[in-house]
Amino acid sequence: MTRSSDVSRKTLETDVRVSLRIEGSGLGRITTGVGFFDHLLTSLAHHGLFDIDVETTGDLDVDDHHTVEDTALALGQAFGEALGDRSGMSRYGDAAVPMDEALATAVVDAGGRPYAVVELAFASERIGALTTQMIPHAVEALARTAGFTIHLTASGRNDHHVAEAAFKALGRALRAAVALDPDRDGVPSTKGRT
Repeated sequence: MTRSSDVSRKTLETDVRVSLRIEGSGLGRITTGVGFFDHLLTSLAHHGLFDIDVETTGDLDVDDHHTVEDTALALGQAFGEALGDRSGMSRYGDAAVPMDEALATAVVDAGGRPYAVVELAFASERIGALTTQMIPHAVEALARTAGFTIHLTASGRNDHHVAEAAFKALGRALRAAVALDPDRDGVPSTKGRT
């Protein structure tokens, strides 16, 4: 089974193209114009073993908000479309990832219930060109359009390490959650069953 999706999202502020292959090799080709955000999405792809291509053109002359948010919305939509009715997948996944002094934990329910709790401890307002407040906002946007519940926490002394560990943990947890389970043939839920 090949689960994949191609999504285009165009607004007055952004033009986003996402190609996602869930059964990939971890190849991330990300171009948003926000270098550190590209780095985070590349880490997510690599550690989730997803193949993700992203091309975003946005109004970076204003700030990074629309570019980051719309990219995350489109990526979430691609996950949602690629998973279809979510039959046969494991549904839940979790991971803890250290990066030097930083530690991140991600817990994911990929069963179609959109919600995010994101607690990332940042000391600075920016990491490169990326506003740190946009990092949890991106995770929330991804969760909303993918139909994922994501609990993501990370702390440490170095903001780069905190953010990168968080996206590595998220990638690993997502990989476990969307993995096909040979013992399941339907949607992994008890709703609607007697």
